[in-house]
Amino acid sequence: MAVYQRILLAVDLSPDSLLIGQRARALASALGAELGIVHVVEPVLPIVPIPPDGVVPVTTTAELVDIAQEHIGKLAQDLDVPQTRWAVVVGAIKNEIVRAAADGKMDLIVIGSRGRHALAFLIKPTEDAVVHQARCDVLAVRLPEEENVQRKSERETTGG
Repeated sequence: MAVYQRILLAVDLSPDSLLIGQRARALASALGAELGIVHVVEPVLPIVPIPPDGVVPVTTTAELVDIAQEHIGKLAQDLDVPQTRWAVVVGAIKNEIVRAAADGKMDLIVIGSRGRHALAFLIKPTEDAVVHQARCDVLAVRLPEEENVQRKSERETTGG
């Protein structure tokens, strides 16, 4: 019997989501585990300032959910996760990830994690909150810091 039978991949749908997903997929495949995916949309406040040109760029929670469903559907397809095992939910990110894991009887949550510095130490990041609140194990996939990725990209394009 595998240590992990049900793995939940929690994604923010940033470009790093595919990397995190590939690691979660590889782990699920190696263990013969089911892989599910969740993305949480935080509710949009109904207060929208009207710009001087009269155009109101309104993005409602429903619009964000529609966009997220399109993106998560593509990610799920890339990771070979059936539609019945992915979801876009609305709420507080930390709480909804933990709730999705509990509701799905997940054994492991896979989430991305960036290194922290400066003021980030004062703010409790999502992954820390999930680690402390989840009733199952949490695997944090270390992501490259944006500065390092940008510098590497610049070196590659300039040949330096």
